[in-house]
Amino acid sequence: MLLETAVPGATIFGSEFLGTLILILLGCGVVANNLLPKSKGHANAPGSLHINWGWGFGVMFGVYAAYKTGGHLNPAVTVGLAIAGKDLAPGIPATAGNITIYILAQFAGAFVGAVLCWLAYKQHY
Repeated sequence: MLLETAVPGATIFGSEFLGTLILILLGCGVVANNLLPKSKGHANAPGSLHINWGWGFGVMFGVYAAYKTGGHLNPAVTVGLAIAGKDLAPGIPATAGNITIYILAQFAGAFVGAVLCWLAYKQHY
């Protein structure tokens, strides 16, 4: 019985962590590429359209990576579903433990994605 509850928690954490990491890495990466003066993307940057497409792809690939858990990628979505009394995803009830796993995974994924983006563009600051 203990093994059954541990596996979904790991799946929830991994899915939301990876999805949020991809979202932040691609979204912040396109902004850094467009705005940092030493990057090669700055000279030919088409401006806000470039950033909008980058964030759009970040959301799309982040949700695809986290499809098993509903692709929340944001604690506001998780809390909103819980307050509405709905399941977080098919087969994942909105329990306090599951909500905590979702939110911790999203914060950790966002942090790691931001650090990876900073490392990728560190020389361009």
